Amino acid sequence: MTLQLLEKHLTIVFDNMIKKILILVTCFAIFNAKAQEKNFVIEVNNKKISKTEFLQIYLKNNQQPKFDKKSIDEYLELYKKFKLKVLEAEALGYDTLPKLKKELLGYRKTLSTPYLIDKQENQKVIEEAYKRLQKEVKASHILVRLEGNSSPEDTIKAYSKISAIKKRIEDGEDFSKLAMEISDDPSAKSNAGDLGYFTAFQMVFPFEEAAFTTPIGQISSIIRTRFGYHILKVIDQRPARGIMKAAHIMISVKRDANQEEITTAKKKIDEIYSKLIAGEKFEDLAMNFSDDPGSSEKGGRLPEFGSGTTTRMVPEFEETAFQLKNNGDFSLPLQTDYGFHIIKRIEISPLASFESMKKELQSKVNRDDRSKKTQTVLINRLKIEYNYTDNSKKGLKWFIKHIDTNYYKGKWEGSKLKKDEILFTINGQNFNQKQFLNYLNANYRNVTKTNNNELVNRQYNTWVSSEILKYEDSQLEQKYPEFKALMQEYHDGVLLYEIMTDKVWNKANKDTLGLKNFYENNKTNYQWKDRIDAMVYECLDKNIANQVVKMLKNDTITSKHILAKLNEKSELNLKVKTNKYEISDIPYLKGRAFKLGTNPIYEFNGKFYVIKVNQLIPAGPKLLIDAKGLITSDYQNYLEQEWLKELSKKYIFTINEKVIYSLDSN
Repeated sequence: MTLQLLEKHLTIVFDNMIKKILILVTCFAIFNAKAQEKNFVIEVNNKKISKTEFLQIYLKNNQQPKFDKKSIDEYLELYKKFKLKVLEAEALGYDTLPKLKKELLGYRKTLSTPYLIDKQENQKVIEEAYKRLQKEVKASHILVRLEGNSSPEDTIKAYSKISAIKKRIEDGEDFSKLAMEISDDPSAKSNAGDLGYFTAFQMVFPFEEAAFTTPIGQISSIIRTRFGYHILKVIDQRPARGIMKAAHIMISVKRDANQEEITTAKKKIDEIYSKLIAGEKFEDLAMNFSDDPGSSEKGGRLPEFGSGTTTRMVPEFEETAFQLKNNGDFSLPLQTDYGFHIIKRIEISPLASFESMKKELQSKVNRDDRSKKTQTVLINRLKIEYNYTDNSKKGLKWFIKHIDTNYYKGKWEGSKLKKDEILFTINGQNFNQKQFLNYLNANYRNVTKTNNNELVNRQYNTWVSSEILKYEDSQLEQKYPEFKALMQEYHDGVLLYEIMTDKVWNKANKDTLGLKNFYENNKTNYQWKDRIDAMVYECLDKNIANQVVKMLKNDTITSKHILAKLNEKSELNLKVKTNKYEISDIPYLKGRAFKLGTNPIYEFNGKFYVIKVNQLIPAGPKLLIDAKGLITSDYQNYLEQEWLKELSKKYIFTINEKVIYSLDSN
């Protein structure tokens, strides 16, 4: 349901496994200068953990800490397992693997962002973002797609195309018509480029910036985002409508559905709507009939959307939801590209206060391109801090004189440069002409054509800024102990994940013989309960169930025929499914005795069931293939325990019991 046209630039994300690992690793901010204290609590492989440091990480891991022996021992056991694995990873050189070094650099880039901005200026940006969250802008756009690594020729071609489109609009041509005809946004052919209403953080930042700074009824200047070039037309602006909590019932329709499939879906949603009007519970109907697996089990509940959230629904869905007047109201059936919906309003709440949202806004701004707005202030401050001196006046003249149009094509080499004069200095470190030459040749893409003086000075200023930020970035561990600790956590987490993958997770998947032997030695742990191989007929009422029983007496009638016949008048009358079921695990089967063939009708939770049993299967051992996932998981646990036994013999782990059992929060 979420609109994906201009999804935000996301920070690096982890898969579920590494997330869990990093949560654990956060508890273990490893060795710092305090580790040299004589009053150590743990010594691992000649590295000492001080009482002060251990207490810090113990409290970090325990919001309500207990200092009894049992609690400390439990924590020590977790720490020991973690540390043994990391030590082994380091001993095997995992921290030198190119792919892991690259991964850590990616994490570092994300984690360093809050340290490479000016805090006061950042506060202004946060306040601006909050003000924008109080409004919603409706806009349309025309896109000329351009990939980030496009050639200069493609970049010039795309820019020329969007410039020509802009001129046509300025000359009086209709924006919507051009969007349908020309835009590279595939949805524009049906929506004429209309993106509906949106607020801060719901579009990539350059797009948002243009939307909130362009007057209503006007078109923006040309905007460059990671998707390409855009022209934006602002249609309207209104106060934010708040945060919507809603539920829906959806009958899905494939995008390539034929008319018969659409008609069947429409018939089904209309029947569900009739049941709502008759007083049946929305939540029950959602659980029984909605095709949205993500919400049906929750009674149709959706993630919050609207002001201050990053979740967007397609415009027609949002508009219908916000038009509902009261909590509990539900809409008429609505069609979107995903199918048919009935929407129920649960609650609308206004935008939260700035103070309550401040931490969340800070996090969003730090991950957002708008954080770059604060870097100019930071760079000016760092120039003073690092004794920046500029000597470029003479040195840049050579570039202004010798650069030519080949530069924009990536073909200018600057081979005539013979000297290497100093252009600027940071903290005594010199940056010379040849370094600037290398920068120019590496950064010619997406540079707008202009005169040589402006080109060279603009590129030079960008280079100076980037080098100052690089220098500051290189000093973060020395300037900010908390950043150093955080990077250590990520370092250990990445090593832990990789070595666990090699030594446990992948090994269990690849070692088919070992898995088989493990299964044979533990077969009694994997047992089927009593099962039935059956056809289940779930009926809307007893009359439908009676008709099912009657039709089942004719052996020539198939379940498909029964389904088609009984659902002629209503798609809700009958559901049919077939499988092998463990009786005690299925709520509507649990506690019932079944016989071969068609069993008597019974009621469960308002539905009537007819069970036709093809086979009664008594309890017994599962085959390896039947429980491979569970057996593999158990085998992984076994491999891990055996591996930890080996590591415990390899690495010396000493605990200073006198100190560690005297810990307290003081």
